[in-house]
Amino acid sequence: MNAGNIMLQIKGLTYRVGGRTILSNATANIPKGRKVGLVGANGVGKTTLFRLIAKEIFPDNGHIQLTKKRRLGYVTQDLKETGNSLIETVISSDRELMALEEAAKNETDPNLIGELQTRLADIDAHTAEVRAATILAGLGFDKEAQTKNQKEFSGGWQMRVALAGTLFARPDLLLLDEPTNHLDLEASVWLEDYLSSFPGTLLIISHDRDLLNRAVRHILYLEGKTLTMYAGGYDRFRKTLDERRSHDEALRAKQIKERRHMQSFVDRFRAKATKARQAQSRLKALARMEPIVSVTEKQAMEFFFPKPDALSPPLLTIEDVTVGYGGKPVLKNLNLQINTEDRIALLGTNGNGKSTLVKLIAGFLEPTDGKVQQLHRLNIGYFSQNQADAFDSNETPYKAMMHCMENSQETTIRAHLGRFGLGGKQADTPIGMLSGGEKSRLLLCRISLKNPHILLLDEPTNHLDIDARDALIQAVNSFTGAVVLVSHDPHTIKLLADQLWLVTKGKCIPFDGDIDDYRDTVLRNESKAGPAADPDKPPQSRKRGNTDQKVKRRERAQAREETSHLRTFRNQCENRMDTLNKKIRTLEMHLGRPETYESSTADMLALSKELSSARKNLKKEEMLWLETEEALSSSTIVTKTNAEHDS
Repeated sequence: MNAGNIMLQIKGLTYRVGGRTILSNATANIPKGRKVGLVGANGVGKTTLFRLIAKEIFPDNGHIQLTKKRRLGYVTQDLKETGNSLIETVISSDRELMALEEAAKNETDPNLIGELQTRLADIDAHTAEVRAATILAGLGFDKEAQTKNQKEFSGGWQMRVALAGTLFARPDLLLLDEPTNHLDLEASVWLEDYLSSFPGTLLIISHDRDLLNRAVRHILYLEGKTLTMYAGGYDRFRKTLDERRSHDEALRAKQIKERRHMQSFVDRFRAKATKARQAQSRLKALARMEPIVSVTEKQAMEFFFPKPDALSPPLLTIEDVTVGYGGKPVLKNLNLQINTEDRIALLGTNGNGKSTLVKLIAGFLEPTDGKVQQLHRLNIGYFSQNQADAFDSNETPYKAMMHCMENSQETTIRAHLGRFGLGGKQADTPIGMLSGGEKSRLLLCRISLKNPHILLLDEPTNHLDIDARDALIQAVNSFTGAVVLVSHDPHTIKLLADQLWLVTKGKCIPFDGDIDDYRDTVLRNESKAGPAADPDKPPQSRKRGNTDQKVKRRERAQAREETSHLRTFRNQCENRMDTLNKKIRTLEMHLGRPETYESSTADMLALSKELSSARKNLKKEEMLWLETEEALSSSTIVTKTNAEHDS
C-alpha cells in the first residue's frame, strides 16, 4: 500500500493503565477515504484508542501517525458554551472559516484580500449557514430551535450540537464514538445516510448493526489487545470471524492430539538409549510448536422473561385520553388498545410524546381527560434509562436482587444475574461503578421477576453491545406477552415489532408500512422539505412490499401463538433440569465426604441410588429439551421459508 495514501497509521501500539495492558503491539493502517467501524467487547479499549489518536493521552510504546495537514474531527464530552445561537455555534466549529473571515475583515492589502476571498470560496463559505442549518435539521433541530441560545438545551441535545459542529467542520478524519446514543430513530437514520456519503476518512465506534452495515466498508476488530482489519460491513465481518474461530478450534484440537502423541513417545522412550535421539528430536519439535490459543468467548447472555398468567384481551384500553404535564397537553384524543402478544414500536421524533405515552401506559401519568382501563391482575414491566440510573449506587447487583428474591437461595439469585451477563465479580461490584450497559441489564433482570403481561421498553438498547442486544431480541421474541418498544435502532425494531405507531403532532396513529418504509419516508421528507417536514404520511412506494410485510407480521404472530405450548414445555424442562443439576451437585457433595462412609451402608446405598436416578432423569429431561428445541427451530424455518416463497 502506498504510504502517501495512508490517513492513519498505528504501529506497534502499547498502552497500559495501572499495570493493566489495554493495547499490546497493535498495528493497523487506514487509507484516505476509507470508512471503518471499530468494534470489540465492552471495556477492551475502543474509546482509549480514540483518545490516543486524538492525542488526549499518549502510548507507552509504538506510535500513531496521521497524514500531514489533516483536519481531525472528534466529538468530545466537554462542549464549550458559546452563548450563541445553535447555528452560530455550529458555524464557529470550523476554525479555518472563522480565521479566514476574521482576517478578511481586517486585511487592507488588496492582494491578500484576494487570496483570502479565493480560499473562502474554495471552502464554500457562502453556503455555511445553509449547510449548518441542514445538519442541525437532520439531527432534530427545527428552524425555531436553531435560533435559540445553546445554553437552553439539555445534555443530550448539547451532544447533538457538538456532533453537528464536528460534521460541519468537514474533517479529513472523523472519529465518532457511539454517535447514535443521544439520537432518536429519525436522527439516526439521517446520520447513517450522511455518513454513507461522507467524503473523508471515517472511524466509528458503534453497536448499531444497521449503521455498521450501511455506512462502513471495513471493520477494525479490537480483541486480545490487538487490531485486525476485516473487509465488509458488520454482518460479513461476523460471518468471517465465526468461520475463522471454527477453523482455529479445529486446528487447535488437531494440534493437541499431535502434542499428546509426541509427548507419549517422549515419555515412553526417552530413557532408552536406542530411542533417545528420536525422543530429543520430538522434544525440540514440541518446543517449536506454537500453541493455538483457545477462543475465549464472553459469558453467554440468555435473557429470559417468563410466560405471564393468562388474561383475556384486551389487556389495556385507552379511550379519548388527553395527557401532558402541568396542565399542558402533549397528546390528545388517544384511542388505543393493547392485546396479548402485540408487538408495537413507537415512531416519531424526540419531544413528540413517545415517552409520555409509555408513562401513561405504565401508570406513571394520569390522563387529564378520558380514561385508561386495564385488567385487574395486569402486571407491567417498565424499562427506562432513568429507572436504570435509580438503583442505590452503593448496593451491589446481588444485594439489589436479594430485595426482590427474598425467599431465594444465593445460588438462585446469582444464577439469575448470570443469565443477564452479571455473573462473577460484576454481581458484587457497587452499582455506582457499573457501566451503563451493566445497569441496563440489571434493570432488565429485575423486570423479569415481575412476570409482566406487558413489557414497556423505552430505549432499552442504548448502552447494550451487539451481543447483549441480540440476547434481548431473542428473549423478547420468546416472550408470550405484549411489547411496546421505543428504540433508535432500526435492526431491533425490524426484528421485534409487528405494528408501528407514529406519535406526531399530538396524536398517535398507525403507520402503514415497515421500518424500511419509515426510513425512506424520513429521508424523502428531509431532502424535499427540510426541517419543517413531518413523517406522518404513509409511504406511497412499495405498496406490494407493505402488503407482504403485513402478511409476514401476521405469520410471525401466528407462529408465536402456535408454538406457545412448545416454549412453555421447554421452559418447564429447563426448570426441571436446573432442579436436577442442583440435586446432583448436593448428592455428589454428600458422597464426597468421608463421614458419609462412616454411617450405615443402607444410607450410603440410598444416596448412591438417588444420585443414579437423578442422573437418569436429567438425561431424559435433556432429550425432551432437545426434541422441543428442534420442534421450535423447525417451526421457525417453516415460517421463514413461507415468507421467502411469498416474496
